[in-house]
Order: sequence, then C-alpha cells, then structure tokens
Amino acid sequence: MTSKSVDDYIASLDQPKRDALETLRRTILEILPDAEETISYGMPAYKVDGKTIAGFAAFTNHLSYLPHSGSVLPALADELGSYEYTKGSLHFPVDQPLPGDLVRRLVNTRLAEAGL
Repeated sequence: MTSKSVDDYIASLDQPKRDALETLRRTILEILPDAEETISYGMPAYKVDGKTIAGFAAFTNHLSYLPHSGSVLPALADELGSYEYTKGSLHFPVDQPLPGDLVRRLVNTRLAEAGL
C-alpha cells in the first residue's frame, strides 16, 4: 500500500472529518518525514523501520488517533485532558484536529517504546 491509498481513505470521508484527518496526517509526516505511509487493518498507518508508530481512523461520531501500542495512552494519561480514550485509541471530535504538540508527544512516546 502507498500514500495513494491513504489519499483514497481520506478522500472518501465527508467534511469536516477529511480536513481534521488531513491535518493529523501532515503533522505525523512532519514528525516522521521518512515514515512509510500505508494501510493497516483498513486504516492509515505510519511505519518506521518496519514498526507501526502511529495511525488514525474515522468513525461515525468521532475520529481516532491510534498509537499501535497499549501502553502509550496510559503513559500520557495526565496529558490527555478531556479526550476520551481506550487502551489503544484516542478519540477526538470530527471537527477538531489534535493539537500538534500532543501528536508529537504521542509519536515520541511510541518511538521511545519501540526503541527508535
């Protein structure tokens, strides 16, 4: 899968989901400029040295950031504020991209966990 597949995924979404996830995509790629952009389990994912570091998905009533680890979100629980989350996904409103500084902390936590 290529970035074109991620383009297709995002293009298939209605607004404002499309804009929010395109913003998240740009932020992830700014942090991980050499990441392999792919589709994993039907959702956009970003790999570094073969390890999935980040991803996202659109759902009916929310968007999700996916750290591809069950320990990243619990490790940053104090920084997640009012966002709802499960062990493996951070939920955010369809019309509000995640703040770039939060995405950077999420990605950096996952990179450290993966030994990268």
